[in-house]
Amino acid sequence: MTDELKDKFAAACVRNFGREIYGKFSSSRVAVAGLGGLGSCVAASLARAAIGALVIVDFDVVEMSNMNRQQYFLDQIGMKKTDALTDNLRRINPCVNIVSHCVKLTPENIPSLLGGCDIICECFDLPDQKQMLVETVLTKMPGKVVVSASGMASIGKSNDITTKKITERLYLVGDNVSAIGGGVGLYAARVGIAANHQANKVLEIIIDN
Repeated sequence: MTDELKDKFAAACVRNFGREIYGKFSSSRVAVAGLGGLGSCVAASLARAAIGALVIVDFDVVEMSNMNRQQYFLDQIGMKKTDALTDNLRRINPCVNIVSHCVKLTPENIPSLLGGCDIICECFDLPDQKQMLVETVLTKMPGKVVVSASGMASIGKSNDITTKKITERLYLVGDNVSAIGGGVGLYAARVGIAANHQANKVLEIIIDN
């Protein structure tokens, strides 16, 4: 991207958000752990909000089964999700600084990989992974805030998806009920609602600090 295009993007953001809020967003650094239906949507919304730096982490590749709800394209099937999403985010926001890690997060590497971010979005699929990340951040990373999600399967009941403050450093998005399995699937519309709840909470935290 040219410097001229970056300048135009930044100027548009200042007009849309105001200089003070744009300054807060553009100087912030946020992590997105898991780049599936939640994480790819969260990252896209944060990039559009002019977040200055995104640390994105996933060890998977783009598959055909991802197309119904994730922010990828058919010609990216087979690519590492970190590479594909980096390309897509830079097409959205030429100013964003993206640090990508194609690794599986563990309690041992989370502090070093995500430690430079004040806010961490938990966007995993499996409950044990979600618990692992949340517990690691809350016990090993003082001062870091986690925005997690649980319960966004099926369709309908959009207003059942809410954002709740669990502790001073943990927010939870979802209906806390619906899960995949037994004929219940994941759909772009409802997953997107949850993802944008997460992104919205991140922006709210940044503005309030």
